[in-house]
Amino acid sequence: MPVSADSEQTETPGQSMAVWAEVLYLSNLLIAPGLAFAALLWLYFKRSADMPALALCHLRQAISASLWAGALLVIANLLIILLGGYAAPKTWMIVIIYFTTCHSTLVLLGVLGLSKAMAGQKYVYPLVGRPCD
Repeated sequence: MPVSADSEQTETPGQSMAVWAEVLYLSNLLIAPGLAFAALLWLYFKRSADMPALALCHLRQAISASLWAGALLVIANLLIILLGGYAAPKTWMIVIIYFTTCHSTLVLLGVLGLSKAMAGQKYVYPLVGRPCD
């Protein structure tokens, strides 16, 4: 079926970069931790000076949420060590609670951020996000 002329969509300035920021955030959580975070930092330090507001907003959200994800992971590991180490039965309880609450929440926020970026809208992550100017 041919596409009608009135259904053509225009891209908001910075939309593709905003989508990339959210994809890298989700990649950092799910596929390539560290590598995707390094790519996020590279984008921020090398390209943020000439980014449109939409892209910069999503990039800052992704970096902030990635830092929070790393901090929560460190806290979970410290809690495991303080409660008896990795051989203790409590370890699995902490791991399961961390993944079902913290990690899955961060992933869902990333998916919501990705959908907002694909729609060309700004999005501020609740609790872990930074305000967009």
